[in-house]
Amino acid sequence: MIIIGIHQFFTSLNDLERIIRCPGRFKFEEHNVAAHSWKVSQYAMFFATLEEMNGATVNWKSLYEKTINHDFAEVFIGDIKTPVKHASPELKQMLAHVEEKMMEKFIINEIPQEFQAIFFERMKEGKDETIEGRLLEFADKLDQFYEAFAELKRGNTDLEFVIMYQTALSKLLAIPLKATVHYFRTEILKDAVQEKTHIDIQTLTNEVLDTKK
Repeated sequence: MIIIGIHQFFTSLNDLERIIRCPGRFKFEEHNVAAHSWKVSQYAMFFATLEEMNGATVNWKSLYEKTINHDFAEVFIGDIKTPVKHASPELKQMLAHVEEKMMEKFIINEIPQEFQAIFFERMKEGKDETIEGRLLEFADKLDQFYEAFAELKRGNTDLEFVIMYQTALSKLLAIPLKATVHYFRTEILKDAVQEKTHIDIQTLTNEVLDTKK
């Protein structure tokens, strides 16, 4: 007899703690997907508050559902590095399709039927044109920015972290969240480049900022 219960979902959460981000590279500090999701929720909470203070209306329930669940599908396929995901539009679309189908199968097989419709809604792709979707995108990219920043600060000379830092910074500055991007650029980024680092963060940052003028 097949038993379908929420127990399987809860135990799968432990697996997210064992999925390491940016696999296969030397890192001074490892980061796992479960911790990443929590940090993304914290970033999004702050910037959603900032957006509200500047007149926006935020659906907090939607925001938290999007941020907490946005990388759950990595429990099936692991963390695939951004340069690989974005190597071509076709590959990105194929990976998204695989994640979607595996999530669909998981929900049907493991989630009690009375909760399935709710889970299908909560586990779908969260990055969209809503303010909550854009906040998720910003927060997700901000964690990539900070992970790369931490490695460069310690002197990790792997070129991948230079690329990761500059790519994340460029994308952060382009996300259509006016108050969020302004605060990031004038407050957070200003503090970051003033930190003492082993690799010249100021120059790497200016190379990106010069292209945004």
